[in-house]
Amino acid sequence: MTKPKFLTAKWTNLLMLNYEVPPEILLPHLPPGTELDLWEGKCLVSMVGFLFEDTKVLGIKWPFHINFEEVNLRFYVRRFDGKEWKRGAVFISEIVPKSVIAIMANTLYNEHYSAMPMRHNTTHLSDGLFEHKYEWKLKGKWNMLGAIVHFDAFPMKKDSAEEFIFEHYWGYNKLTETKTLEYAVEHPSWNVREVRDYTFDADIAKLYGEEFVPYLSVNPFSAFFADGSDVAVRVAGKITTS
Repeated sequence: MTKPKFLTAKWTNLLMLNYEVPPEILLPHLPPGTELDLWEGKCLVSMVGFLFEDTKVLGIKWPFHINFEEVNLRFYVRRFDGKEWKRGAVFISEIVPKSVIAIMANTLYNEHYSAMPMRHNTTHLSDGLFEHKYEWKLKGKWNMLGAIVHFDAFPMKKDSAEEFIFEHYWGYNKLTETKTLEYAVEHPSWNVREVRDYTFDADIAKLYGEEFVPYLSVNPFSAFFADGSDVAVRVAGKITTS
């Protein structure tokens, strides 16, 4: 029986800067029953900025919580369920501007949300380019994730680096040392746009931990931008390992 939709929304203007990290720094965050999913032998984490639009939780639009930004740090895993491999994402940190969202997610699902002042901006440039950026304020300082992007959009190529990053259709959340929450994320394949330049200026140590500083302080391995689409999230169930 198909699980009901917990959340529906539009995810738009998805910017992802992808960094290579040693696998061992992700092991403390690895949910039971999953293993790291590598891209051509590389272990990647992604700094992600995007917009929630027309958000509904259990079919209800909650006032002042319909349109907002999110910036997160995530990595990639896979799980064999006895029949097939499921490819998913695990979130180390998720930042939103609404404290109610953070409290609910952290309390109900042991997520890793923080609430901070946030803003976003799109500036049209010359030569068919635009700049899109996300900002969030920590201890009086604005942090920024941004990119200069080409207007032309095109479908993702099969088996491409973009497809690996964007098409992880499962989410996994570590509840305890033996339990994992699994949820399904549903959306069509997205159109992508070429990223010409990028910016990531943030207090990495305070936001994500000292262990990530050497790896998020260098140029990213890759940078992608996707238009996004309607999205539905269904809580699939709990996984228990011995």
